[in-house]
Amino acid sequence: MTTKPGMTGMTAMSKEMQDCVEACMSCHSMCEETMSSCMQMGGQAQMQVMRALMDCSEMTRMCADMMMRRSPMSAEMCAMCAKACDMCAEACMAMPDDPMMMRCAEACRRCAEMCRSMAGATM
Repeated sequence: MTTKPGMTGMTAMSKEMQDCVEACMSCHSMCEETMSSCMQMGGQAQMQVMRALMDCSEMTRMCADMMMRRSPMSAEMCAMCAKACDMCAEACMAMPDDPMMMRCAEACRRCAEMCRSMAGATM
């Protein structure tokens, strides 16, 4: 068992888990930035996108937190996070002319892929 210095009994995160945490945090940041952009645009059509962005932002942050503390529920959270990211990417793709939405969709797709991989892994 590999442990981090000063963290007695805590197993070091695998490279795959570290990459997934980074993807989650990157997606979280991108969703937050995109929400800010959407609020400036306004409009009723944005509501579905805003809900997806909020869900994804919260889910990715929570998922990263749970992996970092080695929660026994991490695999299940990763599966839910992948679903939230997929839904958010889909919502963002509805606005293909908006570069911010396209960057957010890409971050969401990457995070969903990483989370799906982690959901199937033994944590």
